[in-house]
Amino acid sequence: MNGEKHDPGGSGEKYQAGGVGRTDGAGAARTKRPAPATSAAPAAPMVSSAPVTAPAPRRRGRAPALLASLVLALLPVLPPGPPAYAAAAADPPAAAVSQSQAGAGGSITVTGRGWRPHTLLTLLICGQNMIGGTNSCANGDGRTVTTDDRGAFATPLPVAEPPKPCPCVVHVAAVTGPAAAADAAFKVAGHPVAPLPQDVSAARLAVLAQPRLTGSSGLLTWFGAPPQRELVVTVGNLGSTPAKDPVFQVGTSHGVFAPQWDDQRWRGSVPAGRKAEVRLPVELAAGAHGDYLVSLKYGGRLLVEQPWEVGRPWGVTLFWLLLCIVVPAVVFRIGMAVVDRVRPPRPGAPDRARTAPDSTKTPRTPRTHRPSRSRRAHPDRQRRRRRDAYAYDNAYGDAYDKEPGTSTSTSTDTAPDGAAVLPWFTPDTAPSSTATERPPSKGS
Repeated sequence: MNGEKHDPGGSGEKYQAGGVGRTDGAGAARTKRPAPATSAAPAAPMVSSAPVTAPAPRRRGRAPALLASLVLALLPVLPPGPPAYAAAAADPPAAAVSQSQAGAGGSITVTGRGWRPHTLLTLLICGQNMIGGTNSCANGDGRTVTTDDRGAFATPLPVAEPPKPCPCVVHVAAVTGPAAAADAAFKVAGHPVAPLPQDVSAARLAVLAQPRLTGSSGLLTWFGAPPQRELVVTVGNLGSTPAKDPVFQVGTSHGVFAPQWDDQRWRGSVPAGRKAEVRLPVELAAGAHGDYLVSLKYGGRLLVEQPWEVGRPWGVTLFWLLLCIVVPAVVFRIGMAVVDRVRPPRPGAPDRARTAPDSTKTPRTPRTHRPSRSRRAHPDRQRRRRRDAYAYDNAYGDAYDKEPGTSTSTSTDTAPDGAAVLPWFTPDTAPSSTATERPPSKGS
């Protein structure tokens, strides 16, 4: 159309009318010389008698080259392939030792593979195949190591005796990232060997009845002695094997504090499918009082929790009150006694020092004991007794005080230094003013 002719060879070339030019399949226009004009009149289309040659075929090697260049251009953009350790992801982490046996104080080399790259690991020598956890390992002589890019490591480890007997293992565990662990069998030369503890996982104990605390507090507890009770629990064996001498954990807690656990072995056996009553002692610290909680665990599983209200030891409070009152009073009395002893005497006060008795003075005859008020006789009789006693003292009392040979007939004596001595009066010779007449009775 439009004067264009298509190449019958299928080369994709287009011939323009008038033979001006052609366009090949590659899109490049090839220009030909224009035909000379013969006349102004329109001429009929001319057909060249020269043979028409077919164009050269296209190169088919360009498409693979273009595809290869495209792949090379996109290669840096593609994500990297899986790391080397991912190919062995199905293999668990492993550990090995250079020697199967060594003595304490030596050293072994521990190697491992299959771990995550750049992971921090701990290496410990543990006894009893690490059944009891890290408590059975020599934690003080452990080592740490970091894996390389391939997840492997190799490090020396000093040989130390674990706190538990053998069979022993070298335990390797990951510290960072997901949990992972591996064990390698190892024997510590000279370390004791004991059979592994019995597996009690098959014996499952459960509480079948409400627990209770039995016992009471005595007089000593009232004065601060440790409170004691007995935890009574009825347990049943839900497992397939009997539980022989099971070990329970009894804990006591106060307030927000965590329980303090104590392992207690119950002597007895609980057959499979049967029940038994277990009694375990519980004891608190001295002077404990308030609200406590008693807990019981078996096999790492909590069985019961029983509250316990402990009374206050009032005897201790009373003791301190008495101590605060009695001790200051005793100290005060002792201090006053010391002050009375050490302070000087006051001027004019009589001397309290006792003088030695005069051996030349004859002791006077002691007076008769007066009867008590309840045994006193009639007032007239009492006056007669007093009068007789006075007369006796006047007659014989002065004779003991005077020197032998002196006379007692006079009523007035003279002292050795010349001073006059007052006369003695008897009831008969006493002045009349001393006598008291009884007033007349009324109506007489």
